[in-house]
Amino acid sequence: CFSTSRAMMAVFNHNSLLARSPARASFRALCQAATTETLPAASAVQFSTTESIPGRSITAYHGIAQGSTVRTKNVGHDFLAGIRQMIGGELSSYTELLREARAEAMDRIARDAASKGANAVVSLRLVSSSVSAGASEILAYGTAVTVK
Repeated sequence: CFSTSRAMMAVFNHNSLLARSPARASFRALCQAATTETLPAASAVQFSTTESIPGRSITAYHGIAQGSTVRTKNVGHDFLAGIRQMIGGELSSYTELLREARAEAMDRIARDAASKGANAVVSLRLVSSSVSAGASEILAYGTAVTVK
Protein backbone atom coordinates (compact mmCIF):
# COMPACT_ATOMS: atom_id res chain seq x y z
CA CYS A 1 0.00 0.00 0.00
CA PHE A 2 3.00 2.34 0.58
CA SER A 3 4.09 2.76 -3.04
CA THR A 4 0.57 2.33 -4.37
CA SER A 5 -0.77 4.98 -2.02
CA ARG A 6 2.00 7.41 -2.98
CA ALA A 7 1.30 6.89 -6.67
CA MET A 8 -2.46 7.15 -6.22
CA MET A 9 -2.18 10.24 -4.01
CA ALA A 10 0.04 11.84 -6.65
CA VAL A 11 -2.69 11.20 -9.22
CA PHE A 12 -5.33 12.57 -6.86
CA ASN A 13 -3.25 15.63 -6.02
CA HIS A 14 -2.73 16.50 -9.68
CA ASN A 15 -6.41 16.33 -10.45
CA SER A 16 -8.25 19.21 -8.78
CA LEU A 17 -11.66 17.54 -9.16
CA LEU A 18 -10.55 14.41 -7.36
CA ALA A 19 -8.47 16.30 -4.79
CA ARG A 20 -11.63 17.15 -2.83
CA SER A 21 -13.54 13.98 -3.59
CA PRO A 22 -14.80 11.46 -1.02
CA ALA A 23 -12.88 8.77 -2.94
CA ARG A 24 -9.59 10.39 -1.95
CA ALA A 25 -10.57 10.56 1.71
CA SER A 26 -11.71 6.93 1.81
CA PHE A 27 -8.59 5.78 -0.07
CA ARG A 28 -6.41 7.65 2.43
CA ALA A 29 -8.31 6.14 5.38
CA LEU A 30 -8.00 2.64 3.91
CA CYS A 31 -4.23 2.98 3.41
CA GLN A 32 -3.72 4.53 6.84
CA ALA A 33 -5.62 1.67 8.46
CA ALA A 34 -3.54 -0.85 6.53
CA THR A 35 -0.23 0.80 7.39
CA THR A 36 -0.80 1.91 10.99
CA GLU A 37 -1.12 -1.53 12.49
CA THR A 38 1.37 -2.45 15.18
CA LEU A 39 4.14 -3.12 12.68
CA PRO A 40 7.62 -1.75 13.34
CA ALA A 41 8.62 1.19 11.18
CA ALA A 42 11.00 0.26 8.37
CA SER A 43 13.44 2.89 9.66
CA ALA A 44 13.55 1.07 13.02
CA VAL A 45 14.68 -2.26 11.54
CA GLN A 46 18.15 -3.27 12.72
CA PHE A 47 20.60 -5.18 10.54
CA SER A 48 23.37 -7.64 11.28
CA THR A 49 25.57 -9.71 9.00
CA THR A 50 25.93 -12.24 11.83
CA GLU A 51 23.30 -14.67 13.09
CA SER A 52 22.26 -12.41 15.98
CA ILE A 53 22.04 -8.82 17.12
CA PRO A 54 24.67 -8.28 19.84
CA GLY A 55 23.05 -7.70 23.23
CA ARG A 56 19.58 -8.68 22.01
CA SER A 57 17.77 -12.02 21.97
CA ILE A 58 15.71 -13.33 19.07
CA THR A 59 12.11 -14.00 20.15
CA ALA A 60 10.53 -14.85 16.77
CA TYR A 61 11.53 -15.76 13.23
CA HIS A 62 9.52 -14.37 10.30
CA GLY A 63 11.24 -15.99 7.32
CA ILE A 64 13.34 -14.52 4.56
CA ALA A 65 13.24 -10.80 3.93
CA GLN A 66 14.53 -9.39 0.69
CA GLY A 67 14.87 -6.18 -1.22
CA SER A 68 16.23 -5.64 -4.68
CA THR A 69 16.56 -3.05 -7.38
CA VAL A 70 17.70 -3.19 -10.99
CA ARG A 71 19.58 -0.18 -12.30
CA THR A 72 20.76 0.68 -15.79
CA LYS A 73 23.64 2.81 -16.91
CA ASN A 74 23.19 6.23 -18.46
CA VAL A 75 24.53 6.70 -22.01
CA GLY A 76 26.30 9.92 -21.02
CA HIS A 77 27.87 8.21 -18.02
CA ASP A 78 28.95 5.31 -20.25
CA PHE A 79 30.78 7.69 -22.58
CA LEU A 80 32.57 9.46 -19.72
CA ALA A 81 33.33 6.13 -18.03
CA GLY A 82 34.89 4.87 -21.28
CA ILE A 83 37.22 7.86 -21.36
CA ARG A 84 38.02 7.40 -17.66
CA GLN A 85 38.85 3.73 -18.25
CA MET A 86 41.48 4.72 -20.80
CA ILE A 87 43.25 7.09 -18.41
CA GLY A 88 42.52 5.18 -15.19
CA GLY A 89 40.88 6.18 -11.95
CA GLU A 90 37.57 5.75 -10.21
CA LEU A 91 34.37 5.68 -12.22
CA SER A 92 32.56 8.01 -9.81
CA SER A 93 29.26 8.00 -11.73
CA TYR A 94 29.10 4.20 -11.39
CA THR A 95 30.16 4.39 -7.75
CA GLU A 96 27.24 6.74 -7.09
CA LEU A 97 24.86 4.54 -9.11
CA LEU A 98 25.79 1.47 -7.05
CA ARG A 99 25.61 3.40 -3.77
CA GLU A 100 22.05 4.50 -4.61
CA ALA A 101 21.15 0.95 -5.64
CA ARG A 102 22.45 -0.49 -2.35
CA ALA A 103 20.52 2.13 -0.38
CA GLU A 104 17.33 1.30 -2.30
CA ALA A 105 17.79 -2.45 -1.75
CA MET A 106 18.36 -1.85 1.99
CA ASP A 107 15.25 0.32 2.20
CA ARG A 108 13.22 -2.37 0.47
CA ILE A 109 14.47 -5.18 2.72
CA ALA A 110 13.65 -3.02 5.77
CA ARG A 111 10.10 -2.47 4.48
CA ASP A 112 9.74 -6.19 3.68
CA ALA A 113 10.92 -7.19 7.17
CA ALA A 114 8.65 -4.63 8.84
CA SER A 115 5.67 -5.85 6.81
CA LYS A 116 6.29 -9.32 8.26
CA GLY A 117 6.30 -7.93 11.80
CA ALA A 118 10.07 -8.10 12.27
CA ASN A 119 12.22 -5.43 13.86
CA ALA A 120 15.57 -6.83 12.72
CA VAL A 121 17.25 -8.74 9.90
CA VAL A 122 20.10 -11.12 10.71
CA SER A 123 22.50 -12.91 8.37
CA LEU A 124 22.22 -9.97 5.98
CA ARG A 125 23.84 -10.42 2.58
CA LEU A 126 24.18 -8.10 -0.41
CA VAL A 127 24.81 -9.55 -3.86
CA SER A 128 24.92 -8.10 -7.33
CA SER A 129 24.32 -9.67 -10.68
CA SER A 130 24.14 -8.64 -14.29
CA VAL A 131 20.58 -8.85 -15.58
CA SER A 132 21.31 -7.75 -19.15
CA ALA A 133 23.84 -5.63 -20.99
CA GLY A 134 24.04 -2.41 -19.05
CA ALA A 135 21.65 -3.44 -16.23
CA SER A 136 22.61 -4.76 -12.81
CA GLU A 137 20.59 -6.02 -9.88
CA ILE A 138 21.49 -5.42 -6.26
CA LEU A 139 19.78 -7.90 -3.91
CA ALA A 140 19.73 -7.66 -0.13
CA TYR A 141 18.44 -10.70 1.77
CA GLY A 142 18.46 -12.11 5.25
CA THR A 143 16.31 -13.61 8.00
CA ALA A 144 13.59 -11.35 9.39
CA VAL A 145 13.38 -11.66 13.17
CA THR A 146 11.91 -10.00 16.23
CA VAL A 147 14.51 -9.14 18.85
CA LYS A 148 14.08 -8.05 22.43
